[in-house]
Amino acid sequence: MYTLRTLIFITTLLILTQSSVALSRPEAIESLLKRLDSKRASSSVQESAAIAVLKRLLPSHIHSFVFEIVSKDVCRGHSCFLINNYYKKSSGNGPEISIKGTTAVEIASGLHWYLKYQCGAHVSWDKTGGVQIASIPRPGSLPLVKDKGVMIQRPVPWNYYQNVVTSSYSYVWWNWERWEKELDWMALQGINLPLAFTGQEAIWHKVFMNFNITTEDLNDFFGGPAFLAWARMGNLHSWGGPLPHNWLDQQLCLQKQILSRMLELGMTPVLPSFSGNVPAALKKIFPSANITRLGDWNTVDKNPRWCCTYLLNPSDPLFVEIGEAFIRQQVKEYGDVTDIYNCDTFNENSPPTSDPAYISSLGAAVYKAMSRGDKDAVWLMQGWLFYSDSAFWKPPQMQALLHSVPFGKMIVLDLFAEAKPIWKNSSQFYGTPYVWCLLHNFGGNIEMYGILDAISSGPVDARTSDNSTMVGVGMCMEGIEQNPVVYELMSEMAFRSGKPQVLEWLKTYSHRRYGKAVRQVVAAWDILYHTVYNCTDGIADHNTDFIVKFPDWDPSLNFGSDKSQQDNMRWSGLYGYFLDAGNDLRGSLTYRYDLVDLTRQVLSKLANQVYRDAMIAFRRKDARALNLHGQKFLQIIKDIDVLLASDDNFLLGTWLESAKKLAADPSDMKLYEWNARTQVTMWYDTTTTNQSQLHDYANKFWSGLLEDYYLPRASTYFGHLTKSLEENKNFKLTEWRKEWIAFSNKWQADTKIYPVKAKGDALAIAKALYKKYFG
Repeated sequence: MYTLRTLIFITTLLILTQSSVALSRPEAIESLLKRLDSKRASSSVQESAAIAVLKRLLPSHIHSFVFEIVSKDVCRGHSCFLINNYYKKSSGNGPEISIKGTTAVEIASGLHWYLKYQCGAHVSWDKTGGVQIASIPRPGSLPLVKDKGVMIQRPVPWNYYQNVVTSSYSYVWWNWERWEKELDWMALQGINLPLAFTGQEAIWHKVFMNFNITTEDLNDFFGGPAFLAWARMGNLHSWGGPLPHNWLDQQLCLQKQILSRMLELGMTPVLPSFSGNVPAALKKIFPSANITRLGDWNTVDKNPRWCCTYLLNPSDPLFVEIGEAFIRQQVKEYGDVTDIYNCDTFNENSPPTSDPAYISSLGAAVYKAMSRGDKDAVWLMQGWLFYSDSAFWKPPQMQALLHSVPFGKMIVLDLFAEAKPIWKNSSQFYGTPYVWCLLHNFGGNIEMYGILDAISSGPVDARTSDNSTMVGVGMCMEGIEQNPVVYELMSEMAFRSGKPQVLEWLKTYSHRRYGKAVRQVVAAWDILYHTVYNCTDGIADHNTDFIVKFPDWDPSLNFGSDKSQQDNMRWSGLYGYFLDAGNDLRGSLTYRYDLVDLTRQVLSKLANQVYRDAMIAFRRKDARALNLHGQKFLQIIKDIDVLLASDDNFLLGTWLESAKKLAADPSDMKLYEWNARTQVTMWYDTTTTNQSQLHDYANKFWSGLLEDYYLPRASTYFGHLTKSLEENKNFKLTEWRKEWIAFSNKWQADTKIYPVKAKGDALAIAKALYKKYFG
């Protein structure tokens, strides 16, 4: 039963919500865009920021370009960039190309477009090969554009970026130097609506202090650095902590640097808002508040030390009070930098009832908390719940939530649209504006795959469909720095009104990426396009190869069908094409990255077949064959580790050292390293005999991790299999788990130092491995 106070509160919220529906749909979005435009930095600040991006990317050409901010009127009311020849006479290495844009992001996007399509250059993350700028002519010799120049308009206003968990899988150990590179990459890709979640625990610390929550209470609330994303969502608490106070100060300072640069570039940052996740102590301080304890989320035995967090019901007036305080504290710290706030109250946590009226009241309360802190607030919500919990979110429940706020005050991220689009089966989210998003990656895994055809056509189909409410495109990968081809194409869709011919686009992509056209590479990319980069198998998480996500089952049981022999033949042919290009591309860092990545994947798929052969031998009680296949499996792991060690971008040491560098003292260093080691291995809690339910979810193909973690784990497993046959006894699954978990606990707590610099010749190693396994 609701209390009278709660019923009055809900009724008031619903009246306020309904009475706010005044603007038509186009007017509401246009009004929001104008309001956001008014918050942007001045033209001079943005032009200077764009010049700074150029200076960091291409310092030799700092005088070759002229940048200018222009109004949307120049682009018929849209955001756009214009590229023209600069005809003013000048001596020496003066300006050659003029790039105009409605924001600094547009100017940077125009620069990137020019460098790609006029100069054959390529910009990638450092860890996926970096930039290829050797093809750019020297100053004074830049190629001219056609007489009328180039004008590219955005077909939709926004290009969104990040997943709420990317902050933990990829950004967690970053300093400002690394963030500055990412912000440059974002600007060049045209991202103008990025998530800005760094440092929010410092804000929460200040807010909760005002509600008599102590630092000790928050030690049981915040997760450790590598697990903050899930503590923020209310999935867990305290795991990986306690969070040092130094971390709070450091991250708040970093957030201010990030936001400052985003604003200089003309981006609209998306800040966090209150979702109802509260410390346990709040229930004691406010005993009459409507606070419930949530169910378990992926712990081994429902251990309340880590699970079952507390949720303040949005219908309780205290919800609005805390939500307002959080928004106002952010404004106090950062200034009035945005009107868009992310909130995912029901992310993998269903409401207590499916009653649409109740769900509508919850949505109205969530929005009310935002709007009390910022009268112009817009709620940005991940649409993941409509896919992950589709059994609960039927049309009445979806509509109740989506229509609980005025039109234009909610934007939904169709998070997994490249594989599981929600807009098609929900009448365009029942009229709510949405962003067509690419999810693609889970756990920050390293696996070559994607759906390029869906990326090239999906946003266009959505935007041109009847009654479309699409207002943007987005990239929401859980982890970055992998599969650069997927993200380059997706970024371009923010500026493409039509569907590109993907195979032709790939030819120019490979030419740009390696700096020259090589026949064998073109053939290899043709195979990649028709196979791994058009995965239509419907599988969400592809990186489940046996090396990095080792099976934990009784091997006497049957498992899936086997088509690996055919796959291995296909992979070896592709591998051969790519290796043949090595002599032409030996000096290319982008080629080396792709070669190592492809070789890693080919050998990993081969290992899958070897593992299956070992299991067949075990079930046939053929000890000799089991030993043969087991030893081959272990040798493949060793060989992949040697290969990965030859490229700076596949090293465990980089991840661990970046974690330790953020520490202020030895105690913090130990905690941070444990966080870093645990996330990529066991992830979550264990018992003596039960491994984490999330083990290997964030697995990585990194040198050091294979040699010291995956290899001894597999060796132990095959040892148990052999012993089982020798003793003619059933496989002792529990005994195997005990040994694995004890080993993992020890490794997670270890402090062994791993290399941060590559060793060996990647091309020579890859050729030797091809000859060894396929020659």
